[in-house]
Amino acid sequence: MTARLPWPLAYTVSGDDCASPVPLGYTAPLTEAVRSLAELGYDGVEVQVREAGARDAEALARTVEAAGLKVLGVGTGPVGAQDRLTLTDPSPDVRRHALHRLLGAARLAGELGVPVTLGQSRGTFLPGLADMQRLWAGRAVAQLAAEASDRGSRLLLEPQSRANTSLWNTPGEALAVIHCLDAPAGLVLDTHHLDAEDVDVVRAVTDHAGSTGCLQLAAPSTRGPLSVGDPRLPALFTALHEGGFTGWLTLEHTQDGDSAKAAARSWTALDAAAALS
Repeated sequence: MTARLPWPLAYTVSGDDCASPVPLGYTAPLTEAVRSLAELGYDGVEVQVREAGARDAEALARTVEAAGLKVLGVGTGPVGAQDRLTLTDPSPDVRRHALHRLLGAARLAGELGVPVTLGQSRGTFLPGLADMQRLWAGRAVAQLAAEASDRGSRLLLEPQSRANTSLWNTPGEALAVIHCLDAPAGLVLDTHHLDAEDVDVVRAVTDHAGSTGCLQLAAPSTRGPLSVGDPRLPALFTALHEGGFTGWLTLEHTQDGDSAKAAARSWTALDAAAALS
């Protein structure tokens, strides 16, 4: 952790199974990324995977831990973003393939002893199919949450903007799904997606810190690296403290053409804000 932050600080990275680096994470190969992030003072990484499973856990942990970092979470964004596999696709084969990939990620997370997150691979509604698609997604998420729990992991559901998915765009909508599950689950709150849905970020964290496993951070408006003096950061830290947050923070933002500089800029902004909270 930084000298002033009580929560682990992670940066988004791409697993070696990704077809290309994720656009909101460190652009270098995993081995290079974790080495650079360790030098900058990060505690760990949130690894975005495309088709990794339990068999990949040992190699992934070895690579990350060799740099002195930890895997703090397993993300599944590339399942939808890179391969267009979603839980609401009209094709049963595509839905089965999407769920197979997500279950694999849950098994990987279980082997690593960390949560698995779900975002845009939920998909978007098509005319006349919304009710059926909602049912498909609900059933798949229940299966995914159960698999994660059975493997020693936990599902974290991320409210995302309507630009990414038609399902569960606000914390309240995501929590309604979580409360219907028979397995433990929580939230990922992302400042960019909250802003896009006109949800007050500090209020959302204040209200839901206890249900949140991860807070993803980016600069407002640009979704770029954080800047020193961002007035929301001290207020967010206060909300996390008062809400009993026990998860981790992840930088998930654009790289401005240079991941090392972007990661350094965000680390410095967080450390400076922590001194004021």
